Order: sequence, then C-alpha cells, then structure tokens
Amino acid sequence: MISPDKDCRLCALCEGRTNLVLPSGDLESPVVLVGEAPGENEDLQGAPFVGRAGQILNQAMADVGLERSRVMITNTVKCRPPANRDPEQSEMAACRKYLDSELAGRKAVIGLGKSAIRDLLGYEGSLAPIINTRQYIEVCGERILFIPTYHPMACVYRKAAREELRKTLAMVKEEFGL
Repeated sequence: MISPDKDCRLCALCEGRTNLVLPSGDLESPVVLVGEAPGENEDLQGAPFVGRAGQILNQAMADVGLERSRVMITNTVKCRPPANRDPEQSEMAACRKYLDSELAGRKAVIGLGKSAIRDLLGYEGSLAPIINTRQYIEVCGERILFIPTYHPMACVYRKAAREELRKTLAMVKEEFGL
C-alpha cells in the first residue's frame, strides 16, 4: 500500500487540510469500506469516519455484530474538501493511485455513498436501483467485488437507507467470515 507524502500537493485540497486522513482498521482485511471524503473531525484526527458519520457507521456495524477492527476503512480522497462539499473528479483522480493501492488484492469493496460509487464504479444515476447489488470493478488488473450502499449520513434522514446499510454490512460479515 502506498500513502501520500505528508506534504502532498497533488490537488488544491492540501491547502485547507490539517491532517492527511489515511486508512484505519485492519489494513490486511479482505473487505474495504470506502467513503467519499474526510469531514472536519476526520481532518482534525487524521482518521476516517470518526465524526457523526462514523458514529452512525459504528452503530450499524454493532447492530449486525461486525467489529470495525475487522475491516479497512478509507476515503476516495485523503484531504477534507472545503465546507464538506463532495470531492471533485480531479481531486479523486489525484488520490486514485493511493486508493487503488489500498484496494488491490481485496475480496470486496463497499462503496459508501454517491461520490465513492461514482469514483469507483463510474455510475452517476440514482443510487436506489444499485444499492446492495453485486458489481465488479477492476483495480490494478484484478476484478474485485463492489457493493454500493448508502453513506452513513443518508441514514440520518432516511430509515430505509439505515436498513440497507445494515443489510450490506450483515451480508459482508456473513460472506467473508468477519
């Protein structure tokens, strides 16, 4: 796995960051959860999903008996976009070599939300028709299972999104013996 240099300047996101936000959890796990971008708390702590979205994700994982320490968690970009906006294509492209190195050799990638799904699957439509479907992505010449699901913050506003996220996590736990 390769990580950006602490002084990375590949895109403009570096200008507002406090910390690079690198993967956490089991870095050797067969399963990786990929979110869109760090938020304020993630930027301050240098770890993914430690703010409100992280609390929601932790609860969904606990609900299905999946320990956070059993999966790797990362984002499409390693720096916080201004005002928590979605990362731009150019910003995701700048971090793509790092993300690809994180995903290489995995059995499954779970895309959390529209930005991660767009970046990894190239899908730009409504999420509802593809949630919890088995897709495949190519990473470093390997075909890897990709399961799109809702971002934890979508669960704040939609009970159905919370249920789908839990369903995704339960499926992954069962299929990969986590």
